[in-house]
Amino acid sequence: GGNAATQRFLLDQSSLPIYFHSHASYLFTGLSTLVIILTPSHMLLLLTSMASIVMRPSGMKTPPALPPESGKPGAAPGKEIPQANNALFPASARGRFSRGLVESVSAPTTPPASGKDTERKCSAWESVRQERWEGELEVQGEIPPWLNGTYLRNGPGLWNIGDYNFRHLFDGYATIVRLHFEDGRLIAGHRQINSEAYKAAKKNQKLCYREFSEVPKQDNFLSYVSDLASLLSGASLTDNSNTGVVKLGDGRVICLTETMKGTIEIDPVTLETKGRFIYTDNLGYLIHSAHPVVTDNEFLTLLPDLLNPGYLVVRMEPGSNERKVVGRVACRGGPSPGWVHSFPVTENYVVVPEMPLRYSTRSLLRAEPTTLYKFEWHPESKAFMHVISRATGKVVASVEMPLYVTFHFINAYEETDKEGRVTHIIADCCEHRGNTSILDGLRLQTLRQSHGLDVLPNARVGRFTIPLDGSPIGKLEDALDPNEHGRAMDMCSFNTKYLGKKYRYAYSCGGHRPCYFPNTLTKLDFESKKAISWHEEGGIPSEPFFVARPGATQEDDGVVISMVSAGDGGGYALLLDGTTFQEIARARFPYGLPYGLHGCWIPKT
Repeated sequence: GGNAATQRFLLDQSSLPIYFHSHASYLFTGLSTLVIILTPSHMLLLLTSMASIVMRPSGMKTPPALPPESGKPGAAPGKEIPQANNALFPASARGRFSRGLVESVSAPTTPPASGKDTERKCSAWESVRQERWEGELEVQGEIPPWLNGTYLRNGPGLWNIGDYNFRHLFDGYATIVRLHFEDGRLIAGHRQINSEAYKAAKKNQKLCYREFSEVPKQDNFLSYVSDLASLLSGASLTDNSNTGVVKLGDGRVICLTETMKGTIEIDPVTLETKGRFIYTDNLGYLIHSAHPVVTDNEFLTLLPDLLNPGYLVVRMEPGSNERKVVGRVACRGGPSPGWVHSFPVTENYVVVPEMPLRYSTRSLLRAEPTTLYKFEWHPESKAFMHVISRATGKVVASVEMPLYVTFHFINAYEETDKEGRVTHIIADCCEHRGNTSILDGLRLQTLRQSHGLDVLPNARVGRFTIPLDGSPIGKLEDALDPNEHGRAMDMCSFNTKYLGKKYRYAYSCGGHRPCYFPNTLTKLDFESKKAISWHEEGGIPSEPFFVARPGATQEDDGVVISMVSAGDGGGYALLLDGTTFQEIARARFPYGLPYGLHGCWIPKT
């Protein structure tokens, strides 16, 4: 206790009564334990919070908790698995490679089945079958001879501990997948990331760290108090780095999630976990954006400040583990910062989004999640976009926007007048019409039971216009007609040569209605306002990743790489031509892989 990180979790004093309300009978019997475990300042805060339980108006309501849906019916999160189920992977799924053996396996050539009935078997929402596998795949079609390098994709791939099933897509233990292209051949592999959270689950056969929606089950009040102290210090937060993977300018490869401790370095060839990536600065924050902006020259990210609501922009140079502060912007609304899963940059500016979907300490302290999990929706706090100069660190614009909800920004660029002065910034994102239901729609039970239903909430490419002339209001509009991409939109990539610059094309996951989840790969043309889509019945494709052809002069000259969880329970790697968007090659995996999130490209040198 007492450090800057701990203080940030003490921001919302009204949160503490929510945690203790259901355990009021323990409050006085456990008081001596509280004194022993917590510092005097924390004890004073808890006593104040305990008093507020008594004084809380009877009409004050807290967000409703979700019904227990993980594990067996009625099971509570964190239920300990009986010793009979003593393996993280069921015996039927461990197979020949459970002891770390690696063997070459050729993929079957049977094409994926089609039809709505097969969607019930889609591998997207099922845990990976074994901890590790590697083998060469049989390619149907032709891999371009210039495509030499490695595509890595990260994502949650294991949603159970023995017979206990997790609740949400974002809870799963990280599975890193590798596609290595060389001279027309494709060697694939996957491996679990050995985070402390994953290793503890294997050892103890139960959940041991707080995941996105899961909280370890505590057996008594002493355990509750210990868990609270661990939460305040950040010790109980997960390091399950299941969101993204990036190559730093110095060649190191790290996997990330939204907790700072969940930054883990891996070997891009063997996929072996090398260990936690330790930031050597003393900034003292617990969370950061899961999507840093990474180039050969820098690593930029945002650190939400929960104590004094705002955002810190930080930069790290290649070869260094030290982040240096670029600038800071204070929040203009709400009790806490808005969720900042990603953010865009231009050549001269960092754009900092402030959504009314805000971090909630109160929700963090709950034993059962609400429908918004770690967040709360505060439309009265309004929505904003802030702009910070990369050169000076000063805030050059802070503009109110219509309410919005986005996980992923695509790109941003500057617009100038005839004299070359920057007049405004254009920033594009995958925007969910200000509808927070998309978050709860990612519960695994919902995904597994929604095949054939048209329940995916509408989404669009939201285009922000952020004025830099002092105007207080900005604009949020459709970048193109949402019907062009099936009113579904997420998981975008583009030619990174155009990072922070005006661009024409992006590649995304769109929708072929009816659908319950984005089920197409879609090429977006912001100049013609048109879109082209690839779709295969029953399949769920992951993020389309664009790789430019070496020496290309056209923006869309390259290939798009994706992995598809097929409707027949299988899966395959897929290559599309970046210009025509026609399929040029695919290669079946020996078994289906779960849905993944974000990836990076490592060219052969």
